[in-house]
Amino acid sequence: MILYVDDILLANNDLGLLSETKMFLSNNFEMKNMGEAYYVIGIEIFCDRSQRLLGLSQNAYINKVLERFRMDKCSTSLVPIQKGDKFSLMQCPKNDLKWKQMENIPYASVVGSLMYAQTCTRPDISFAVGMLGRYQSNPGLKHWKAAKKVLRYLQ
Repeated sequence: MILYVDDILLANNDLGLLSETKMFLSNNFEMKNMGEAYYVIGIEIFCDRSQRLLGLSQNAYINKVLERFRMDKCSTSLVPIQKGDKFSLMQCPKNDLKWKQMENIPYASVVGSLMYAQTCTRPDISFAVGMLGRYQSNPGLKHWKAAKKVLRYLQ
């Protein structure tokens, strides 16, 4: 059972137990059976019973993120981060001019959006997002370029 605010998603390979759980919940709470789930909290659920496959996708969410940060028409990247990519505090702004450059760059929003994707369906970007998250309080242009590289990878 997955509960998110006032939405419940039930899944089980035992139809009897699933039916029993639904009955218990409907006897104790006001609820509506919406049928089979295809989309929940921004995550698409797809099922191929013939091959016994169940999958999750955030394509719609990722496309919205790419549009929001004007990366929907960008070229792609094969990897979110590579061996030579290095991040350090030395790349953080140290003077007013450098801080001004970063002032209108939505770095924290991009990293937050990437964190949601990583947590739900994209563990392949976890290392890169973890590295980028270390510099949220004072990111530099190199950090911003690395964040955009992750977006290009998702593209």
